[in-house]
Amino acid sequence: MKIAVYPGSFDPVTMGHMNIIERASKLFDEVVIAVLVNSGKTPLFSLEERVELLKIATAHLPSVTIDSFSGLLVEYMDKKKINIIVKGLRAVTDFEYEYSMALMNKKLNHNIETVFMITEDKYAFLSSSKIKEIYKLGARASDLLPPHTEDILIKKIESLKNK
Repeated sequence: MKIAVYPGSFDPVTMGHMNIIERASKLFDEVVIAVLVNSGKTPLFSLEERVELLKIATAHLPSVTIDSFSGLLVEYMDKKKINIIVKGLRAVTDFEYEYSMALMNKKLNHNIETVFMITEDKYAFLSSSKIKEIYKLGARASDLLPPHTEDILIKKIESLKNK
């Protein structure tokens, strides 16, 4: 049984993420979406909220499960006995970063393999950071988010403005 991990912060999950998740679910028997606690970032959504958003967004994909972790990805994967990482690529800059991460992961655990998936070009510009920025400025991009995510994102941003 081939199981892969798709790690990320998913703050929030976008249609670019969903594109990779849906395609990976066709290639692997199981895909574990591993939401990471990244001490270098201050997320808009809590870990629990990001996990819940992903559970809702992937409910139609029976082979996809949602989990979370902190620390090194290779340690998480070793604990779960998984050796395949799926990473989405949008542009050359993504490749440079992800390539170096893949080499480091391989150095830390020689059993780890990284599979790069190029996102569909209609999502090549998309990032969670850009989504948060345009919504904070009052614009909307409904077609770039899973349906339920937009409403929750708007409520989250409004609640922050009211503080």
